[in-house]
Amino acid sequence: MTHMNRLTAGVMCAVAAVIIAAGAFFYFQVPSAADGRAMILPVDPAPLIAVTKNGERSFSIEVADTDAEREAGLMFREDMAADHGMLFVFNETREVNFWMKNTPMPLDLIFVGQDGRIRAIKHGEPQSEAIVSPGEPVRFVLELKAGTAARDGIADGDLLRHPVIGTAPDPGMSPANKSDSPNVDSD
Repeated sequence: MTHMNRLTAGVMCAVAAVIIAAGAFFYFQVPSAADGRAMILPVDPAPLIAVTKNGERSFSIEVADTDAEREAGLMFREDMAADHGMLFVFNETREVNFWMKNTPMPLDLIFVGQDGRIRAIKHGEPQSEAIVSPGEPVRFVLELKAGTAARDGIADGDLLRHPVIGTAPDPGMSPANKSDSPNVDSD
């Protein structure tokens, strides 16, 4: 009887060790900027819409809204579809600085205010450590493949619509009236 209890306990310990080892293996297989691999976030189910003077342009986006996701961004990505991007969501409207270190593809960096309006469009050069900044506080940054903004007629002052932009309250600001929301069309 004692032999059977020791055998059962040994098997249980072995099973637990395998589960722990498998968990550690899969945990450390998640790509991150720290290990030199591209971070790929899930594509948000809602498209981001750029409202331009020439009509609307739709993009599938990944949303980077944590410090780790914003830090990794599009680093180590070799290519990206022309209708794809990454939306960086900050906790508050503030000055932001980007650089392109470890980012092998050129990008358009579209700096967006709390209201969803584009404040500046800058170009990021691959592998550069030069600071890219709009020169004013913003709440969001949309990164697209270089040349996409010009090709699609996206310009300063244009409106970006997406549920994240429409629901991101700025600390210290009163909630927006529905008619003020960039995601609600008014007649």
